Amino acid sequence: MTIEAFLPWTRWFLAFHVMSVMAWMAGMFYLPRLFVYHCQVQIGSEESARFKIMERRLLRAIINPAMISSLFFGVLLVLTPGAVDWHAGWWHCKMAALLGMFAFHGFCARWRKDFEKDQNQHPERYYRIANEVPTVLMMIIVIMVIVRPF
Repeated sequence: MTIEAFLPWTRWFLAFHVMSVMAWMAGMFYLPRLFVYHCQVQIGSEESARFKIMERRLLRAIINPAMISSLFFGVLLVLTPGAVDWHAGWWHCKMAALLGMFAFHGFCARWRKDFEKDQNQHPERYYRIANEVPTVLMMIIVIMVIVRPF
């Protein structure tokens, strides 16, 4: 079968993939920012408890489901015959950046648990810098998919 036979389904997969990625990225941009603000409040305070709730809900209700659905629809797209040139260099670069995004997601989950236990080990500046990581990874991924420079 050719890719044209899969186009109606592929367009739906792509639409849901893009929506899922948008939700995932929104959460990945916001969670480290919450960590920045969480660093500024007193441990055990009412504000600290509020940040713990916000961080937990953001990760569990938005970021994790969005990541899972992004992965699911991305895999469906990749499995579409003829959709990916497995020998192209852009594909490997995109996958490396995507693995970086999954790793950053894992770090955010770990940091959230540290805040939950009042055992944060990093200063506010650390999270300000970490907040830029998903932006850089997203830029690499989008450029690899749209421009395909190599």
